[in-house]
Amino acid sequence: MKAMESKKKSDLREGIYDASVLGKPKMLVLGIQHMFAMFGATVLVPIITGLDIATTLLMAGLGTLFFHLVTGGKVPAFLGSSFAFIGGYAAVAGAADSPDNQKLLPYACLGVACAGLVYLVLALLIKCVGVTRVMKFFPPVVTGPIIIAIGLSLAPTALDNCETSWPLALIALAVIIVFNIWGKGMAKIIPILLGVLISYAVAVIVGNGFGVSSMAVDFSGVKEILNNIANGQIYGEKALICLPIFSEKTVFGGIDWSNTSLILSSIIAIVPISLATMMEHIGDICAIGSTCNRNYIKDPGLHRTLVGDGIATSLAALFGGPANTTYGENTGVLALSKVYDPKVIRIAAYFAVAISFFPIVSTLISTIPAGIIGGISFILYGMISAIGVRNVVESKVDFTKSRNLIIAAVILVCALGIKYSAAGSIAFSLFGLHIDFSALAVASLVGIILNAILPGKDYVFDENEPPKETGADLKV
Repeated sequence: MKAMESKKKSDLREGIYDASVLGKPKMLVLGIQHMFAMFGATVLVPIITGLDIATTLLMAGLGTLFFHLVTGGKVPAFLGSSFAFIGGYAAVAGAADSPDNQKLLPYACLGVACAGLVYLVLALLIKCVGVTRVMKFFPPVVTGPIIIAIGLSLAPTALDNCETSWPLALIALAVIIVFNIWGKGMAKIIPILLGVLISYAVAVIVGNGFGVSSMAVDFSGVKEILNNIANGQIYGEKALICLPIFSEKTVFGGIDWSNTSLILSSIIAIVPISLATMMEHIGDICAIGSTCNRNYIKDPGLHRTLVGDGIATSLAALFGGPANTTYGENTGVLALSKVYDPKVIRIAAYFAVAISFFPIVSTLISTIPAGIIGGISFILYGMISAIGVRNVVESKVDFTKSRNLIIAAVILVCALGIKYSAAGSIAFSLFGLHIDFSALAVASLVGIILNAILPGKDYVFDENEPPKETGADLKV
């Protein structure tokens, strides 16, 4: 008996690669946890850009399942909404509350769909010349700082959400830390889900029960749908069930194809952002591999993961959803729970697809107060940056060399400095077209160029080298 308990503790410490040993009920709970972890940031993108939330959930789930199909179900990655394209949506369609937003969003989606195809070009290049030759342009001194910058650039979003209700944010954060450090058994594996449920219960009791408005949950949308269902409304956006794809919001039904100027300017403005998201993809795949102690660059291969991510992004955009991306939150959950089974991710994807058809479910989940989302994001976004630091440390990047210091320094300043400057991006005109390069796109491009031209390269990519064992030991 003691030997079995010791083995279970050892398996939890080293990571669980086959979640079926936990039983189907626990696997379902783990899938729900991944869904909750991705939900806040995934639905935040459509809220900011004006895209539809239900469509976003549908395409995130389908995109994840397609990614797993292409990669042979080997990589525990969830594809959620990419923040990197928010600037592109704004450049083409304006803010979510602008008068022409809904009319122009399909053009922005077309640009995103084209950006997804750039992934296929890099995948083909890797397949033709080999991953070793391509990866020399993406050493840890480039990918590490980019991952760090991604986490840090998201940090203000977490703090903005926290500021809506610091008590709820701190409760969610405290619950996650307590259960992750001191939790036993299943409680240690699902700290994020417990953080959501416990802090949500506090919000309902204190906010709605005792009238503390800053912590109250807004159930008005849920009540409206319930009333409509009670009145016999079965189909519709505010009824029991609804198809989460709307013709006028898709590329096929929302674009005037005779307006070639707007079409070209949208494509040119958004496609360059793929430079940053491909860097993010490579960094995420490395980070997931390091966390799970698996070499996903070799098996199933970087070209396959790029194809899965790129086509998922293009398909999502064509049907009115935001760009997909391998999710940093996903990596954070893997590091916290130490459950590395891709089947759990697919369960989360099935849940995302299912709830997209039921307005009542997505509306209920959207009632989670921003403060709670902030508390969860607080730790997950921090873990993205921590994973970037780990990527640099484990790869033994020598920062006593000036070239490495310069590359990392320029990447971080470009990524963060440009993002939080007055302009927020690098904009210029070419042949009468206005082009916006996001901060991450600029940082990625500059990092790649500096690494290519500066002498003293000391990184040799070995596709057969497994990730470091310490990759599975990241703790909060």
